[in-house]
Amino acid sequence: MIDGRGAHMPFDAAVADYPDEAINQLPPNVPYTPWHLIEHIRRTQSDLLAYIGQQDYVAPAWPADYWPAPETQGTPADFARTVEGFRSDRAALRALVADPATDLLATIPNTPGHTILREVRLAADHTAYHVGELAILRQVMGTWPPARDKRSV
Repeated sequence: MIDGRGAHMPFDAAVADYPDEAINQLPPNVPYTPWHLIEHIRRTQSDLLAYIGQQDYVAPAWPADYWPAPETQGTPADFARTVEGFRSDRAALRALVADPATDLLATIPNTPGHTILREVRLAADHTAYHVGELAILRQVMGTWPPARDKRSV
């Protein structure tokens, strides 16, 4: 679930071979760029990881802290850092779930009864939703590599 297997396109497949010249393009009728969307996925997963692990967690402001500012443009290096940041936090979530000492059903302190399992599922669902969106945006924008079978998007 964390890795986006099964019925969902994995994050790594959705961002693979992304053309640098397209990361800041606005798709038709969409108010954010592909880099904005990927950065949003990263920020949200990072926040959920903090929510699970930080006793003194303070929620970021919605939506300002979950999305880059609309006028912000990412460089290819920013795009790469965003992808690697997502992967790093995904690995931390995976390690948390795989750790036999983790009680997935225990209530996270200072929450209204939320569990680690709930938050990991939320992270996976959120990622799957937006990865699907990114796949469609890539198709609409023509940013898939030419050899890709369009039926597998």
